[in-house]
Amino acid sequence: ALEQSNGDMKAALDFLREKGLATAAKRSSRNASEGVVELYNHGNGRVGVMVEVNCETDFVGRSDAFRTLAHEIALQIAAASPLYISEADIPAEVLEHEGKIATAKAMEDGKKEAIIPKIVEGALKKFKDESVLLNQVYIRDESLTIQALINEKVAVLGENIVVRRFARWGLGETTSELATE
Repeated sequence: ALEQSNGDMKAALDFLREKGLATAAKRSSRNASEGVVELYNHGNGRVGVMVEVNCETDFVGRSDAFRTLAHEIALQIAAASPLYISEADIPAEVLEHEGKIATAKAMEDGKKEAIIPKIVEGALKKFKDESVLLNQVYIRDESLTIQALINEKVAVLGENIVVRRFARWGLGETTSELATE
């Protein structure tokens, strides 16, 4: 990578990162049925998380790098309280409801009708970025999303990695949408 970038360390890192993303995209169609169920308990039992993270082989599923990734994902879920794994998991009626709220707020704020669709689009993007695990900014590195973190591990480990399901419980929380499959 350093030779490709004529000794420029930053360019070499960018090259390696791009190469890793291409590898991750190729591997995403492979079946991932091995892995781990990671449990995380935070704040003397005030928040609990269970997440299933899958890979292709038992060998990778037992590796420290994979288990660390599963733990980091559990920490993310505990800290950021996502509601869904991916955008595809969001029910259409939830998106419709969020769109109606954004439209009503924009109209109430006196925004011009011509820009309301852009405002709604931005509000829906923000909703997805906050409520979808794979879209969330990684709590330990704000330059990465959880999907980018997973893609980096796919490039390193050489296998498809999938967050299959998770559940998050908070002491005193009653919302039924805090668990997803």
